[in-house]
Amino acid sequence: MCFASEPTPGRPNEDFVVAGPEWAVVLDGATAPPGVDSGCVHNPAWLARRLGGALAANLAADDERPLDDLLAEAVKTVCELHADRCDLLNPDSPSATVAMLRRRADALEWLVLADSPILLDVDGEVRVVRDDRVEHLPSYTLEAVRRARNTADGFWVASTCPEAAYEALSGRIEVSSVRRAALFSDGASRLVERFGTLDWPGLLDLVEREGPRGVIERTRAAEAAEPDGARRGKRHDDATAVMVRL
Repeated sequence: MCFASEPTPGRPNEDFVVAGPEWAVVLDGATAPPGVDSGCVHNPAWLARRLGGALAANLAADDERPLDDLLAEAVKTVCELHADRCDLLNPDSPSATVAMLRRRADALEWLVLADSPILLDVDGEVRVVRDDRVEHLPSYTLEAVRRARNTADGFWVASTCPEAAYEALSGRIEVSSVRRAALFSDGASRLVERFGTLDWPGLLDLVEREGPRGVIERTRAAEAAEPDGARRGKRHDDATAVMVRL
């Protein structure tokens, strides 16, 4: 297993990656829109690191509970860390995406909450585990996104609602059928989703061939080459990639 993480140029890294011999986790803190009061004294980077630490503690303890249970407990743990100082009922409280992969005995388990994808090479076919619910909102105004967050008709993220963990995409497969796997924050999957210079199998080949650092370097080059105003959203993003060989 190998990984790399790099912030948006000139900004702190709101991604966080943590891994052990049998598991890996990628978290991507959601950058707060300008002028929005989150009701919290902490930023998304704080949330991603504390949530990653809580997940690592559970996973490193060889906890055999399902991944969604571990995530729900980790969200609850982080809420307890700042409930006395922050307004956890604020709908704009810091949040993060989550991608988790764990090998347990002869099974490989995964969980994806929001838009940090996992790629699995299953018997030579690349399968994409990707939560795209945020891409299907009827509106992307601040108020519309606020209303949609962690609701059945909207999208789900790790924030102040432990129950969101049970809305994640999850599954398991026999390890013997998986040759390789990779986890990404959406800032490292841009070569597919934003720039279209690779398809998903091509991205998995790239991270295996050039490593996570190579993926990030290619992404930064594509960002730099993009004409001003060519696309909606941020020109640069925090980028994290993890390569797993099985």
